[in-house]
Amino acid sequence: MDKSHASGCAAKIPAGILAGLLNSLPADPLARKRLLTSARSNEDAAIVRMPSGKALVQTIDFFTPLVNDPYAFGQIAAANAISDVYAMGGEPWCVMNIVCFPVNGYPFEILEEILAGGAAKAAEAGAVLAGGHSIGDTEIKYGLAVTGIVNPESFAANTNLRPGQVLMLTKSLGTGILATAVKVAWEGAEAMEQDVIRTASKLNAGPARVIRELGLTAATDITGFGLGGHLLEMAEASRVDIRIEAKALPVLPRVHEMASVGLLPAGSHANKRFRKPETLVAPGVDPLLVDIAFDAQTSGGIVLALMPNQVAAARNLLSDSADEAHVIGSVLPPSGGPRLHIV
Repeated sequence: MDKSHASGCAAKIPAGILAGLLNSLPADPLARKRLLTSARSNEDAAIVRMPSGKALVQTIDFFTPLVNDPYAFGQIAAANAISDVYAMGGEPWCVMNIVCFPVNGYPFEILEEILAGGAAKAAEAGAVLAGGHSIGDTEIKYGLAVTGIVNPESFAANTNLRPGQVLMLTKSLGTGILATAVKVAWEGAEAMEQDVIRTASKLNAGPARVIRELGLTAATDITGFGLGGHLLEMAEASRVDIRIEAKALPVLPRVHEMASVGLLPAGSHANKRFRKPETLVAPGVDPLLVDIAFDAQTSGGIVLALMPNQVAAARNLLSDSADEAHVIGSVLPPSGGPRLHIV
């Protein structure tokens, strides 16, 4: 199932090519159980079975490539879109492709690899691929519209921080900085690209399990606004302050070095500049760690708000899924001043 039309003066993706690409994807074993319509019958919509007693989580995200490997890009874009469901403690249920592709600019084998990477990551997440939408465009863009399911009586949101909670981050920071180094082909770019792929393509299913099993009510995933930006969203929504220990921030290899030579993406600069009035940085804090705290992430980790007596249990659960577990700060009562304290 897919619809295609031209965007501006871009050429339409040929129907024959598109059908071939979609038919190249492996049959989805979840389709028969969850789809009342067929994903291969050219319907313009899908009818999906939903489990009773559950609420929907709906989200959408897509972007341009940040790595050179098209299959890995498809995986990263899919993991990034699905992460919003995990951040609420939800489970992915069905996804739909969003495709923008330069018809006359690249061979269609690249798009085939992107779609295959996205489909593989959706399958890993346990979501059925229900269809999608494609347009011709001047540059490659890919992502997913995602529907998840969640217990309506138990989920996490960014409005529920409470003073005394401990904040745990589940992925190291710096994908925006490393992706910038890859784009300019900095020395060692190949290894840095592999670090981006490894962390950004990993699903946040493990942190979602922590939310469900420990009954957490506050969490957020870290993406384009950076760690600092997303924490400030939580602090404002919850009317609390947040204290972050700069030296406790986990950082991917070579990120500090790349930041020191100025390889920060424009979005990271914008994040830091926009949030400067709400951020209080203690004397002596490494300014590069502040830059990294506002680095625009792609498919970053999840910040879990835990009571102190839940930290050990969260570490054990995250260890089971090979996820990181870094305690980076805590929630404070409101001070009436800047809500984010970096010490």
